[in-house]
Amino acid sequence: MLPVDLFDPAHYEEVRRPLLEASTLPSWCYTSDAFYQREVERIFLKQWNFAVRLDEIPEAGDYRIIDLCNESVIVIRGKDTVVRAFANVCRHRSARLLDGEGRCRTIVCPYHSWVYELDGSLLRMKGMEKTASFDASDNGLKPLKSATWGGFVFISFSNEVRPLEEHLGNLPEHYESYAFSNMLCVRRKRYELNCNWKLYIENAMEDYHTATVHQGSIGNQDCVPVQTKGQWAAIHMETPETIAVLPEDNSTLPHIAGLKGLAAKGTYFSIIFPGVFFATHQDCMWWLQVLPQAADRTVIEIGSCFPKTTVARDDFDIQVLKYYTRWDKALPEDNAISERQQLGLSSLNSVPGRLSYYEPCVHVIANWVLDQTIDRV
Repeated sequence: MLPVDLFDPAHYEEVRRPLLEASTLPSWCYTSDAFYQREVERIFLKQWNFAVRLDEIPEAGDYRIIDLCNESVIVIRGKDTVVRAFANVCRHRSARLLDGEGRCRTIVCPYHSWVYELDGSLLRMKGMEKTASFDASDNGLKPLKSATWGGFVFISFSNEVRPLEEHLGNLPEHYESYAFSNMLCVRRKRYELNCNWKLYIENAMEDYHTATVHQGSIGNQDCVPVQTKGQWAAIHMETPETIAVLPEDNSTLPHIAGLKGLAAKGTYFSIIFPGVFFATHQDCMWWLQVLPQAADRTVIEIGSCFPKTTVARDDFDIQVLKYYTRWDKALPEDNAISERQQLGLSSLNSVPGRLSYYEPCVHVIANWVLDQTIDRV
């Protein structure tokens, strides 16, 4: 049963305690529509959200649609090569304009054929000639803020969002030697899950489950927390070789040239708040893009990136299959356990549990969410 005042800080005192004294978030944080709407308003509509890789939209007119929290966004490359983001809504009677991904010369509304240039300006609007005081220059697509780092495009629905470099903090310093801008996205996969968005991110950021959930695939993983500044968190697993393939597989794909520090010594698992997870290995990286749809529904998109020089190798198409096999085996295991956890959280018998020392980032994520959604007294 929900408390009378869902957002009273007193309900979350046990979550706020130090890790080994703390408990998990109450179940309503994963099941309540009211709590989810607070997250939408205070997190996803105000923060930076990862959208797309620049190399996924390389030519003029290339676009990709991002749907999250009942909002739809067009990310498109203009004729001037600039990548822009727009609300996916016609300025006439609000029909959705584009779906999925593709390439177009102009953006044409499927309802009344209003035509927009790739820069969002209104080009043709047959039938509006007699409409009083109608100005085409005031009826272009609604622009959204966008910024790029490392070949990744982020968008925000808020004009007051902090600069992306401030949001990222010292993450670019940790990841500089990966040279993400010189990578190519070689595959995306999409999963529609019946679970809260936080469950998937929490699962990705702890190694406690790996020996059990992934006993038939990647097996046990032992990680240590990384000190971070900015809106991100990370753990690191030290290994001499890549763990982006299954333990029984060997890959001949090379390490990324010039890796330094922890990047050269193993794998980072990190979250850039609110909803993108990076796994960065010595030879590649992949991300989990979390796109909330409702309190108990989330779309997960998985993107896989390799250096351009690696993709150009004659043996790449064969060697990359080992990576796909690893991801296609382990990720469904995470999908299943996240949906199973959602079922348990929906029970009247679900109560907050205590956290272990294997779960520091679960604690960090919970408190970051509370920082955004619960007003301190």
